[in-house]
Amino acid sequence: MTERKSERLMNLVICLLVSRGYVSKDRIRKAVEGYREQTDEAFEKMFERDKEELREIGIPIELGTNNKVFDDDPGYRIRRDAFELPRIDLAPDEAAAVGLAARVWQHARLARQTSTAVVKLEAAGVGVDPDRLTLVEPLLAASEPAFEPIWDAVVARRRVSFPYRRPGAEPSTRQIEPWGVLSWHGRWYVIGHDLDRDGVRMFRLSRVTGPVTPTGRAKAYEVPAGTDLRVLARQLEPAPRTGTARLR
Repeated sequence: MTERKSERLMNLVICLLVSRGYVSKDRIRKAVEGYREQTDEAFEKMFERDKEELREIGIPIELGTNNKVFDDDPGYRIRRDAFELPRIDLAPDEAAAVGLAARVWQHARLARQTSTAVVKLEAAGVGVDPDRLTLVEPLLAASEPAFEPIWDAVVARRRVSFPYRRPGAEPSTRQIEPWGVLSWHGRWYVIGHDLDRDGVRMFRLSRVTGPVTPTGRAKAYEVPAGTDLRVLARQLEPAPRTGTARLR
C-alpha cells in the first residue's frame, strides 16, 4: 500500500469516527485528502474501494441518515463502540512487538493528517467529537528528520552514516549498524554498533545535524541475540552531572 493511500484511508477513518452523525458523501469528498481532485467517476470508484478495504480489515462503516423524518441524503459513520477493540491478552514478546509497531505508527506526520481532517470537517459544518480521536491519535511525536531514514535502516539492517553533534563539540561523521530505535526519557534515540569506535553506542536523533546516508547493502549484519534496547539505554546514558553548592 502506498503512503498516499494509507494516509487517505486513515483520514477516511478519522472523518467517519469523529463525526457526531452520518457524513454525506459530498462532505467526505471535501474533507478527505485525495478525493477532491478526482473526477466524479474516479471518486466514486475510489471511495467504494476504500470502504471495502476498511470493512475487510474489520472497520465497521455504517450507512444511514441523520433525520429519517425529512429523508436526508444518506451518509456514513463509524460507531465508536463497534470500532473499539475488546480486551486482548498478549504474551510478553507479542506485546513488545505491538508496542514497537505502535511507536513507528505514532509519527508526527500522522498527527498533522489527523488535525487536517478534523479542521476540514468542522469547516464543512460537520459536528465532531474530539474525544473520539483517542482511538487513533498519535501518543508519541517523532519530528526529527533522522527518524524515518534510521528506522528504514533498522528494518533493512543497513549501515548508515550521519553528521552528529555532541554537546559542546563540532559535528562529526558517525557510521553505525543501527540495531533499534527507542523513546527514552521523552527523546528518540538509535542504538547500534559504532563502526569507527568498535562498540555499542546510543545517539539522540535530535542531534543528527544532516542527512542520514545508507552506506551498504541490506541485511549486512545481524543484531546480537537477546539485545534489549532499554537495558542498553540504561547502561549507555550519560551519568547525571553533579556538583557541590555552598549555602550561605
